[in-house]
Amino acid sequence: MSIGKNKVVTINYTLKDEKGMVIDTTENNPPFSYLSGNHQILPGLEEKIEEMIIGSSKNVVLEPKDAYGEYKDDAVQKVSKNEFPKDTDLQKGMSFIANTPDGKQMPFYIQEVEGEDITIDFNHPLAGKKLEFDVKLVDIRDATPEEITHGHAHAGNGHHH
Repeated sequence: MSIGKNKVVTINYTLKDEKGMVIDTTENNPPFSYLSGNHQILPGLEEKIEEMIIGSSKNVVLEPKDAYGEYKDDAVQKVSKNEFPKDTDLQKGMSFIANTPDGKQMPFYIQEVEGEDITIDFNHPLAGKKLEFDVKLVDIRDATPEEITHGHAHAGNGHHH
């Protein structure tokens, strides 16, 4: 039986890269909840969770194309330090958001700082990586009308914006 759309799905998970390094986990934290069918988690992961029953666990491995995409070399650029706000202490790993001419926002991070040359990367930090999720399905419930309107799950007794 499929979970379907507009259910609040609660999971515990550990996300590891292909070398087994933990990238993210709910261990020692509250479980993670999302609104099903609303593109809030990776589609390949959501598809596998759809097959689960409450209380069950599953190991899900996603290839890069099914996760954050293949790494694209042409998404890496060198720009001048003066393209950034003056007096910003630019460091490797810092993230920013660029606005495209048509008004879209594109996140990027600094890959390298070499004097006045800054190498920026528009790839998602997990692009090109095979990802492994250990997932336990904790709960499924109908979303409230408010959650459906807001487009996300609310924790506990409601949600304040």
